[in-house]
Amino acid sequence: MFNHRYRYLFVLLLSMYTFLNTQLCDVYYYFGIGIEWYYALATIFFITAFTWEGNRLVEPFVRRKVAPDKSRVRYLGIFFIAGNMIGAIATVLVVYIVGNLLHGYSWQQNSNPLKLNLIYVSLVNLFFHLVNAIFFFFREYRNKWSEAEELRRISSQAELDLIKSQINPHFLFNNLNVLSGMVIKDNPEANEFIEEFSKVYRYILNNQQKELVDLQSELEFIQPYIFLLQKRFDEGLKVDIQIGEEYKHFQVVPAALQLLVENAIKHNVVSRNRPLYIDIHTNGNHTLAVKNNLQLRHTQESSSRIGLQNIRKRYELISGREVVITKTETEFEVVLPLLQLN
Repeated sequence: MFNHRYRYLFVLLLSMYTFLNTQLCDVYYYFGIGIEWYYALATIFFITAFTWEGNRLVEPFVRRKVAPDKSRVRYLGIFFIAGNMIGAIATVLVVYIVGNLLHGYSWQQNSNPLKLNLIYVSLVNLFFHLVNAIFFFFREYRNKWSEAEELRRISSQAELDLIKSQINPHFLFNNLNVLSGMVIKDNPEANEFIEEFSKVYRYILNNQQKELVDLQSELEFIQPYIFLLQKRFDEGLKVDIQIGEEYKHFQVVPAALQLLVENAIKHNVVSRNRPLYIDIHTNGNHTLAVKNNLQLRHTQESSSRIGLQNIRKRYELISGREVVITKTETEFEVVLPLLQLN
């Protein structure tokens, strides 16, 4: 609020309004203050202007000391106290200049003007900060509303992408080919394959509407998904999962692990001679890392990277934390934050 481009016009109008009220109430007569009208108006204007500008200049300093997004009431309270101190100093200086220097009054003669102006500056500073608090909470509401709308849009897009990525002709065709081969050979693994296949879709149907799921559920989903992939790629795919028990109650975005594993397979060579190694592990700083060796295909499949972008955006909107992506000449790693519900 204090950086508003029309702030000087607002200060001038408020000063004139205050001066007119002092004239209508005969404040100077009743308190025995002898001062010309233009000096009285100038006193009110400069006190108001210095208080406003002092608040404007001190606001960035207060923001650095007390983060508004973490402690709103404390920030507004400290900012208000700082504004009162600035207003009091400005009042003493202006009253001294107008009374002692320009009119030759003693401090005793200036006591009533000083008291009245200190009362005025405390009230005007309170008014400024009440308006500022309204602006502050309105901005907070508007930002939260925008974030909620963006999250709803991203969630809807993520749901669609999730369903598309799972229920697509290639995925069904590849797995049904494997299944048909098992059945033809009268392989006892056929029943197990069908069960694991059904677990994948059951998880998708149960969790596609959720914003977050616990890591334990995500791991229970990724195991059958990896089982299907390993039946398809055999020794060409090596997946190592190392998750500490203490992290399994943390929250992640649904199917995030599946998407990262799928991306690794999509963009890299997976063969018996050149196995793809995927490492999924938790770190000590409450994060989950998915890392794979880099052996890019010569002919890359077309990819819009919408899925990975949606994961990053959903984490940002839900928690304000970032998904960290690191790519070297030999490795590709994505680090997901592990979240705790309040």
